[in-house]
Amino acid sequence: MKTGFYPKLAFDGIRKNKKMYLPYILTCIGMVMMYYIILYLQFTKSLETTDGYSTIREMLGLGSWVIAVFSCIFLFYTNSFLIKRRKKEFGLYNILGMDKKNLSKVLFWETLIIALISVSSGLVAGIILSKLSELVFINILKGAVSYNLSVSVKGVLMCVAVFAVIFLLLFLNSLRQIKFANAISLVKSDRVGEKPPKANWVFGIAGVLILAAAYFIAVYIKEPLQALSLFFIAVIMVIVATYLIMISGSVLFCRLLRKNKSYYYKPNHFVSVSSMAYRMKRNGAGLASICILATMVLVMISSTTTLYFGSEDVIKSIYPRDMNIEIYTIETSFFEDGRNEKIRNGIQDITAKYNCEKSNIVDYRCASVAGLITDGKVEIDVDRVDKLSISDYGQLYQFYFIPISDYNRLMGTDYTLKDSEAMIYFYRDGSTYDRSSISFNRGQSFKIVKTLNNFINDSQAMVNAAQTMAIFVNDLETATQGINEETSDKVMGGFFVNYKWVYRFDTANLDEEAQIELSEELHEYASEHNEELDYYAYDVGSRASNRAEFFSLYGGLFCLGIILSIVFLLAAVLIIYYKQISEGYEDQSRFEIMQNVGMTKKEIRKSINSQLLTVFFLPLIFAGLHLGFAFPIIRKLLLLFSLTNVTLFIITTVISFLVFAVFYMIVYKITSNAYCKIVSDAKGS
Repeated sequence: MKTGFYPKLAFDGIRKNKKMYLPYILTCIGMVMMYYIILYLQFTKSLETTDGYSTIREMLGLGSWVIAVFSCIFLFYTNSFLIKRRKKEFGLYNILGMDKKNLSKVLFWETLIIALISVSSGLVAGIILSKLSELVFINILKGAVSYNLSVSVKGVLMCVAVFAVIFLLLFLNSLRQIKFANAISLVKSDRVGEKPPKANWVFGIAGVLILAAAYFIAVYIKEPLQALSLFFIAVIMVIVATYLIMISGSVLFCRLLRKNKSYYYKPNHFVSVSSMAYRMKRNGAGLASICILATMVLVMISSTTTLYFGSEDVIKSIYPRDMNIEIYTIETSFFEDGRNEKIRNGIQDITAKYNCEKSNIVDYRCASVAGLITDGKVEIDVDRVDKLSISDYGQLYQFYFIPISDYNRLMGTDYTLKDSEAMIYFYRDGSTYDRSSISFNRGQSFKIVKTLNNFINDSQAMVNAAQTMAIFVNDLETATQGINEETSDKVMGGFFVNYKWVYRFDTANLDEEAQIELSEELHEYASEHNEELDYYAYDVGSRASNRAEFFSLYGGLFCLGIILSIVFLLAAVLIIYYKQISEGYEDQSRFEIMQNVGMTKKEIRKSINSQLLTVFFLPLIFAGLHLGFAFPIIRKLLLLFSLTNVTLFIITTVISFLVFAVFYMIVYKITSNAYCKIVSDAKGS
């Protein structure tokens, strides 16, 4: 054969089937483009000066692996549509004298042409858009913008390598399907229908039970630590249940429609239900895939958007004042001999240098200990606490002992307590304690005389994954007696109380740059006096100095959420398109018969709308249902990021769903028109 015969034959095959290949190639280009962009952002030097760059780079690295693995799985899925449509053509080539070796050469050139077009075009598009993506990314992170255009050589090489492997695997898979099929089966592949599937009640009931269990986990889970542990288990359960319900349930749904004679025996319903019933097993799998992708997009966009736009709320929660100083020690003598007073005077001298007008001053003593609370009794054995099971997470607490005198001074109250009495306060909304007393297994017991509903935010309490309870007591040393009897070398490995002095204040007359300088000098002061005043740790932080780091973290998650959402949207759109196109060709002969017996194009359109509307919006409905039940568990996961603004999360989730619903309807309109064109033109084909 002439040189260039196989490439020409392959190119003609792609050109003649452009309705099938063009969306596939465009999606491949999109995948390559998004993969390069995320690699570019991962390796670009422009972000190295951004606060929290190492965290951002790790997130982008994880995102690049997600896109690579997802691209491989998804392109395998969509490539199966193409091979099914081309089998008849390959069967004709086989009958005309081309053996499997010749067909493999055609497949090789087709795969190579698509790979070259996809990778080259994707890289060009990625390089063009990478700078725009970088500018958007840096703007979100509030970093310094550079307008120098660059190309990531490492990103290009990785992109070429990854997609070369993917297309090689696609070629081998296509070759496998052709190799083990004879000419007759290839020619008749488009006429092989599915047997009427049976409604598998076992799978259907199992799907409902698994989904109910996943929803139960999402709704009734109480603590963020439990949410973190069980979230991925619930996700897997939802995915499995969705496939079982949509495959088995869709078959049962069609059977019920057929039994409803008043509905079934109508021209616009008869053809649609009959055709659906014969392919519902595959149809259900496609609908489940669309549903899962839609849910993933909605969860990612709503959660990452909430984190980004709620980042300022998080900063204010973790850093209640402009300046936040915490000094940690292992003994109450730190307070009694005036060492904290020396630090307070040192802070006063430093702030005077900056002419800082301190306001909203917070100054109190605290002792903390972690433990498991059961029936009003607290177990503080570290060996026990370190061996927690998931069921124990709801009982894990961080306890803060605070003198009632400090509370009165801060809050303007005049409460009094006996040594055996206590008042409590929960830093996290929704936490409750219904016992009249609380006792510590190596310490004291207290009668709970009041549950307070207001106190100063604590930075550690806001970032603590466990629940945090403040216990206001008469005297700090008396209240912690017995708990702290172990020697100091047991502090990090035995029974212990961790004492700290908290000092915070606002600096209304200082700008952010001055606040950062003041924070750095206070940090240096705490470091210099560490050994002299005998405290084992300190934490000096300010809103201004930590704001950029928070925006980097949450902005990075936001950008990653947008990139992955675009990838998943591309996948969902292509599945919907191929579902409509492949079913259009399958239904073409059926509608041709109906036209021959007198069915008009208007009636065909009604029948098509009936069919599409019956199943097309099921994924959107299920995605909304999944999102609604996932809301409580996602909210608790957001608490791990110290985000407590539920109103913002609700608004973001609702807007995300409405925008996605509009997008989904636009895709429905476009793809349904393509389906209608194929089946309506059946007579002329």
